[in-house]
Amino acid sequence: MKCNMSEYLNLKTEPVATIWKDEAPEEKIQFQKGKRGCIISLMTAAAKGKTAVVDSETFGCPGGGVGLGFGNQYENFPGGTDCFARFLSNGNKGYPKGEAVAEQMKGKAPEHFIHEFLHGERYAKNPEIVEDFIDELGFMDIPAKYTIFKPLSKTEEDEKPVSITILCNANQLSALIVLCNYFRKGINNVEAPFGAGCQSAGILTYQQLNTENPKGVISLMDITARNAAKNSFGDNIMSFSMTYDLFKKMDAEVTESFLSTENWENLIN
Repeated sequence: MKCNMSEYLNLKTEPVATIWKDEAPEEKIQFQKGKRGCIISLMTAAAKGKTAVVDSETFGCPGGGVGLGFGNQYENFPGGTDCFARFLSNGNKGYPKGEAVAEQMKGKAPEHFIHEFLHGERYAKNPEIVEDFIDELGFMDIPAKYTIFKPLSKTEEDEKPVSITILCNANQLSALIVLCNYFRKGINNVEAPFGAGCQSAGILTYQQLNTENPKGVISLMDITARNAAKNSFGDNIMSFSMTYDLFKKMDAEVTESFLSTENWENLIN
């Protein structure tokens, strides 16, 4: 599939297509059942040409399961949703239930995870803010067995992506924001919601499927996800996700837009 944005933005990697299917391809990378992993590492692999697969048993972590639409996986976090709320904020130390769970995990879970479980990732000030975040984020169950990430150029004729995610630098992100507004009224056609990297590219973009004016979604503000992407892409990396229909509209506007002007050429050369 030809992509004008790849050419005019001078992308170094492929746009990543997210596809829902009931059958998985034979050649794929996939986390082992029950093993921890970051969904962003699968998406970055797809940007470099691989095909990655996720299902309800191989989403890497509870946040990833929620982010890709496999229901409320926070219930399955060690100690349940209340312990997760403390994990994401100021920790489970001093919370009797959480301390008991941490004790049970010794020798079974990595020490760094137990440390973060007790002392918190500190992405929210307190558990109440995390509880509000969970309510705002919501949950969904995708209508297929598998989520597949693959390079856009490798999508088959019978595969319609749900969404497209572009890994980009600061200049390219700026251009995507401008392009998303270029052909539409309003000044809020792009959003940068708080959430895990996989949630921004996943459920927060999926929620745009049912809106009259779908927004582009900026992502990779998630510090944990940035660490997962850092080895492959360095520090100057962000992402921009959009529904497939929005992607097609944006891509059709490229050649007549600012991306064909000297201003843009001067910026990227």
